[in-house]
Amino acid sequence: MLKTIITLITLFLILLFFLPTYASDSTPVTQVSSAMPWWAWPLILFVVTFVMGIVAVLGGVGGGVLFVPIIGGFFPFHLDFVRGAGLLVALAGALAAGPGLLKKGMADLRLALPVALIASTCAIIGAMIGLALPANVIQTALGATILGIVVIMIFAKKSEYPEVPKADALSTALRINGIYYEPSTGQEVNWKVHRTPQALATFILIGIMAGMFGLGAGWANVPVLNLMMGAPLKVSVATSKFLLSITDTSAAWIYVNNGAVLPIMVVPSIIGIMLGSIVGVRILAKAKPAAIRYIVIGLLLFAGARALLKGLGIWN
Repeated sequence: MLKTIITLITLFLILLFFLPTYASDSTPVTQVSSAMPWWAWPLILFVVTFVMGIVAVLGGVGGGVLFVPIIGGFFPFHLDFVRGAGLLVALAGALAAGPGLLKKGMADLRLALPVALIASTCAIIGAMIGLALPANVIQTALGATILGIVVIMIFAKKSEYPEVPKADALSTALRINGIYYEPSTGQEVNWKVHRTPQALATFILIGIMAGMFGLGAGWANVPVLNLMMGAPLKVSVATSKFLLSITDTSAAWIYVNNGAVLPIMVVPSIIGIMLGSIVGVRILAKAKPAAIRYIVIGLLLFAGARALLKGLGIWN
């Protein structure tokens, strides 16, 4: 753990002190001129995303959901660069967690692959749409989406073991079922899913939104897998995390190919989120999740409202 932290901090210091050439070419990155030195923004990003990583773990949300509305709403960076960085922030966390979740048998490949095929294809389309639309249109749509996520977080219920009376024909044909070991009870849980066609159709919209806004799609994946399809909550969460490593990669390539990903933004953000997540995991055992959840909802409510008003030209 200590070696990981030291490595990440070293990478950040290398970026901070050995990329001065970005100082003279920073005008495309920001929407407004700034009197601060070039290295101040990466440093501020690192600090803010470090705190964001802690809050994301404690609140049970993905880093991308917090990153895009907060950085896009309160920092002078163009929204295209923020969305590109947001996808890579979500992707970094997914790549770090995915292999371990598969190894433990929590993430299920048969459940993930049909969803990933649809969501990743639609994420590419969403990224193209997002880069083609004017920034104010994206800001308005982003604000509305974030406020919608807040509503989902407030009212959505989760079920540890949803009741699935009978698997549907499509899930049976695709053999989407499984068994996983539950350490808390010491028992094996047999699970199957239903309403597969409806869920796959829903992932078309989720993929487009993930690519368009750079949020990642963990906030939407889990309710669909858990509540609509009937997969156990732990399987849904683990599979959702693994899915991000596929869907976000597809969308991120579009942003990279269009020059909307800048290392001077991405590197401090990823390092800050990862270090914050490490600290957040340690704090999680002592914190009260309910209180943190309401803090996250409050942050998203404020950031979503600002993005919406900023897109409408009311609050610039």
